[in-house]
Amino acid sequence: MSDGLTPEQTERVVAIAMDLAREGRTDELAEFVDHGLPVDVTDPAGNSLLMLAAYHGHAATVRALLDRGASPDLRNDRDQSPIAGALFKGEEEVVEVLREAGADLDAGTPSARAAATMFGREHLLAD
Repeated sequence: MSDGLTPEQTERVVAIAMDLAREGRTDELAEFVDHGLPVDVTDPAGNSLLMLAAYHGHAATVRALLDRGASPDLRNDRDQSPIAGALFKGEEEVVEVLREAGADLDAGTPSARAAATMFGREHLLAD
């Protein structure tokens, strides 16, 4: 993602995109990705746009990122997966969207299955 940007400018664009994901500003974030921002770009802690959108409960943003090729299983530097984060937060609609996208329920630490058990949310993974 250079497009003539300095490393500082690239860092700023990524930071803005991370904020958009955190805030669930789907249309604006989609524009960034549609104009060349890698959909699986990560912040300094290894959180992807999808991870931040999932953790903050923005199902529409999660869906838009998945539609643009985001990996549902990209884990952060703490080995946490987006679906485990959504389970931790009790974000039912996000869990459903990630399950539909084929998120690995056994990936990460804790895995989505373990997180569901830990937080009494096993019903979110029931078929």
